[in-house]
Amino acid sequence: MMNTTHGAIGVAMASVTVLLAPEFAVVAAVAALLGSVFPDLDLFFGTHRRTLHFPVVGWIVALPATAWAAFSPSTASVGTAFFALGATVHAVTDAAGAGHELRPWERTSQQAVYAHLPGRWVAPRRWIRYDGAPEDLALMGVATLPALILYDGFVRDVMLLALGISVFYTTIRKRMPELTPEWLK
Repeated sequence: MMNTTHGAIGVAMASVTVLLAPEFAVVAAVAALLGSVFPDLDLFFGTHRRTLHFPVVGWIVALPATAWAAFSPSTASVGTAFFALGATVHAVTDAAGAGHELRPWERTSQQAVYAHLPGRWVAPRRWIRYDGAPEDLALMGVATLPALILYDGFVRDVMLLALGISVFYTTIRKRMPELTPEWLK
């Protein structure tokens, strides 16, 4: 999935705070967005979907953080919970997509995301054929709807920008391999 799709899913999860605890709505959205895009920083370490992706172990942090936020709501607890939830859900949903190869539409990799606890790669499900596929853009658009409906100002503007970036990325995705610098391959 596109990083923007992960971000939109995170913000969609955080949208519940608009209804339940509006005083934490912006911090929840920002933390969820940051947490949801954070795992892909491992792309720059040459260990994409392994170093910062925790589809199993992430829950060990995310669930207690969520309980902390539920029983003792504060900026810190809500921010921590949604950052952890965003990062964990990102890692889990990477298995719904393709492998982590440069041309995922060729289906050459059986490694979607590394699960540290069992010590093995989770196979790609390919429900989203590859990042930037039309169905990825559709999911991103649907996941953006709660933010566009429930938020205004900064959060809404960021999500509109992310949607625009997603449309652009989808149009150029299949040309990306030849545009990617060698150090990122």
